Amino acid sequence: MRPITSLTLAGLFLMAASAPLAAQSKDVKKAAASITEKDVRKRINLIADDSMMGRDTPSPGLETAAAYVAAQFKAFGLRPGGDSGSYMQRYPLERRQLQAERSFVEFSSADLQNFIVLPFTTSVIQHDGESTGTPVTAGLLLIGGPPDPEQFPADSLVKGKFIVWVVDWDQVPQFANAMVIKAMTAGAAGVFAASDRDTTVIAQAAAQAGRVKVARADAAKSPGGVPPVLEFSQAAVAAQFPQAQGTFDQLNAATAMTVLSLPDWTATVRISDTTLGTAMAPNVVGILEGTDPSLKHEYVVFSAHLDHVGITPGQPDSINNGADDDGSGTVGLLELAEAFTRKKAATKRSLIFLNVSGEEKGLWGSAYFAAHPPVPIDQVVTNLNMDMIGRNWPDTVETIGMTFSSLGPMLDSVAKANPQLNMTPVNDLSPEERRLFRSDHYNFARAGVPILYFTSGHHPDYHQVTDSPDKINAEKEARLVQLVFWMGQAVGNAATRP
Repeated sequence: MRPITSLTLAGLFLMAASAPLAAQSKDVKKAAASITEKDVRKRINLIADDSMMGRDTPSPGLETAAAYVAAQFKAFGLRPGGDSGSYMQRYPLERRQLQAERSFVEFSSADLQNFIVLPFTTSVIQHDGESTGTPVTAGLLLIGGPPDPEQFPADSLVKGKFIVWVVDWDQVPQFANAMVIKAMTAGAAGVFAASDRDTTVIAQAAAQAGRVKVARADAAKSPGGVPPVLEFSQAAVAAQFPQAQGTFDQLNAATAMTVLSLPDWTATVRISDTTLGTAMAPNVVGILEGTDPSLKHEYVVFSAHLDHVGITPGQPDSINNGADDDGSGTVGLLELAEAFTRKKAATKRSLIFLNVSGEEKGLWGSAYFAAHPPVPIDQVVTNLNMDMIGRNWPDTVETIGMTFSSLGPMLDSVAKANPQLNMTPVNDLSPEERRLFRSDHYNFARAGVPILYFTSGHHPDYHQVTDSPDKINAEKEARLVQLVFWMGQAVGNAATRP
């Protein structure tokens, strides 16, 4: 991520204040006003309809939704930004099946006097990562105590090692994503969760290991791609090597995050799987050329994810419609694209409208886009990402990234210049959830692009079949998207990049 530019604080506020106010011509105001409650309601009912079958990646429902977005981009007059002159940027997927009987984790001491072997058939759960093919051996670094990604060990300690995270399983949902990403971006060989879950629970889950999974075929290019993310129980290790229990007890009892190096031990991992077939998944990309001969070679990317989690079998209502997650963001993206293409609403910088897939699987689509952008990534000056913007507070939007760059002061100024929106941006209200790492803006931040992530936060319908269109506050969303529109005007017309 780029550091804050060396302008004075006063200069930042002057820049932020002047851009949105200067941009409010009659035509631009009309464009903003075209983002309406009626349009939001109409589009959310379509995107989150049962006919889309939950928009899983990959699925026919996702393809139907992507075709609709592409048709809308064409109708608005956006230039295609996908493959071969189309709006679709496709990335490869594979259907894979783990060969558990040929997969294992082995710990061994340097003197070869102690071995611990954990087979995938009974003792190991694979949460992420790809086939290693041949066995991979690396050193170990143990981490325990209350998880805190901000206190993660230095890259020099992590690089090339398997990280053994000694963890209370109840803390995993809150911290796992951030901890794993920290490890992978530091160059870890993999992450092992040595959990306190019962060995029988692990064994039952391991027995499901033969199920078919879908993964990115080029996963090595994504954060946390090839390196394995595995779980085994502390009890399973201690059963073969009782001395390990003392180390686990020490780390479980730690009151602050604690790091232990085991220079006399290594781990060897083999994950064997077979590829059953291939598929492709779509991102939808439209581009609006900027009006300034020089600045049009810089780009502001608006993003949202089109996919959701598909179908949950065995329920009377089995379709996860994903109205808020992230049908609301997709609708916001369409509203923005339509508004910016209205008369004299385009900005000096070019704009990219990016509707990605695979977000729910691990930020697949945005990772691919960041690695294969249709324009040089260093010419992307900002990413404004929308994910779950249709629920909760009627007058507030959480905005992750406000403290990272000059975009934060600029957004504050934009909101103050548009009091009619009654929409106040606030910095991350739940930093412990580590949402910087949990939506598509993250892949832009990794590439050094300043980001803002607009969200209305979680609710009880998150990833449930009850995340339905009727619960979207379309009036609130329209005002929120208008705020993003004015922010886009500010960034798109600013004299300098953030």
